[in-house]
Amino acid sequence: MHVASPRSFRHAVLLIVAAAALGASGARAAVAPAPSAAAVLAGGCFWGMEDVFEKVRGVTDVEAGYAGGSRSTAHYELVSTGTTGHAESVRITFDPRVVSYRTLLDVYFTAAHDPTELNRQGPDAGTQYRSAVFYANQAQQRDAQAEIARLTKTFTAPIVTQVVPLAAFYPAEAYHQHFADRNPADPYIVAIDDPKVVALHERFSRLLKH
Repeated sequence: MHVASPRSFRHAVLLIVAAAALGASGARAAVAPAPSAAAVLAGGCFWGMEDVFEKVRGVTDVEAGYAGGSRSTAHYELVSTGTTGHAESVRITFDPRVVSYRTLLDVYFTAAHDPTELNRQGPDAGTQYRSAVFYANQAQQRDAQAEIARLTKTFTAPIVTQVVPLAAFYPAEAYHQHFADRNPADPYIVAIDDPKVVALHERFSRLLKH
């Protein structure tokens, strides 16, 4: 009977250990990533909207961009004419285990912008500054409609927010991304957008990132 040498036995053990380690590594790699969802909202200048939602716990990314129009007109100079159908918007990527879409809508309606202003926000006028929820599915549509119905009595003027299907979202130019973070002393940020962040702190302190 052939008896394996100590050396060959050790080699066999090492192969078994290596295979087990590879299997464990594969199992770890197969673990599902954290769930992710997205909300596309329009509420005036996207600088302030982005600044507010970047501070909400559970939000993993916020991108300024355009929604409501075509790819060919998704450029700031064209959108600014108010003739493209686009609205300045933000795409909010979030972990639904940490913050719900409905909660983000609550922030949107009561801190990030004024949903009673038609085709404008503060000093900015035009359809590109309209209030709009671009829903990706029926659940988001229902949540938006329910949130509007819930909040209607809390505003002295009618809520004019559009609830419309999302066709596409087009990221804005690089110089618009994270504008408030990069330009905190900009007069527009100080006068128009900082008060929105103050409202977020006052009304949703429990949602702030630490």
